[in-house]
Amino acid sequence: MITVEFDRLKIEPGFKILDIGCGTGRHIAAAYRLPQAMIVGGDPNLADLHAAADRLHLHDRLGEHGGGVWYLAAADVTALPFKNDGFDLVICSEVLEHIEDYQTALREVARVLKPGDNLVVSIPRYWPERICWALSQEYHTATGGHIRIFELPQLIADLQRFGFELWDRHYAHSLHAPFWWLKCLVGVNHADSRTVNLYHRFLTWDIMQHPRLPRILDRLLNPIFGKSTVLYLRKKF
Repeated sequence: MITVEFDRLKIEPGFKILDIGCGTGRHIAAAYRLPQAMIVGGDPNLADLHAAADRLHLHDRLGEHGGGVWYLAAADVTALPFKNDGFDLVICSEVLEHIEDYQTALREVARVLKPGDNLVVSIPRYWPERICWALSQEYHTATGGHIRIFELPQLIADLQRFGFELWDRHYAHSLHAPFWWLKCLVGVNHADSRTVNLYHRFLTWDIMQHPRLPRILDRLLNPIFGKSTVLYLRKKF
């Protein structure tokens, strides 16, 4: 499930790209296809990093890459082990809602990104997320879960304080919002719901096969039901 639309970004061959909070590697695998890119994925979860490595090794074996290199690091977004102004693009997708001290995370992201270059941030959209919280306490109290719901004007203001200028945004994953509402309704940890499991199979098929009709439907519904808000920002200084 790719949230970032790379074609909105002017990515040149040889760019150094950091995906912080990379998880199992969905965005770094997509970025690895870019020409001659150096891809760095950072995450504190070692199991996720191993899964990301497996995914990237598969891309290597299949030759599905742009000829660049990749690295993975056990890294905390609030204390990044990278030098100042070291990256041409930073991705921080579905990370900030998990972090207590998210403003320190924003400061660190700003520190490692070159001035004039781009940061992409995605967060759960306010009203679909609010429904999830209302339907299920488990959804937001589980270990490693979402600890806050962002109000977009406040997050944009915080990003501006750290030197970022918003230049584009969109919503994503409208077809995923009803899935999470259903999952919260029957119980986040309840694995025996036929309806939820069928919906999950549909989403997996959609992600793997990219069928035309669901892709069109997703784009049409994103402005209304998109579960994620995606922000594209430039570091001014």
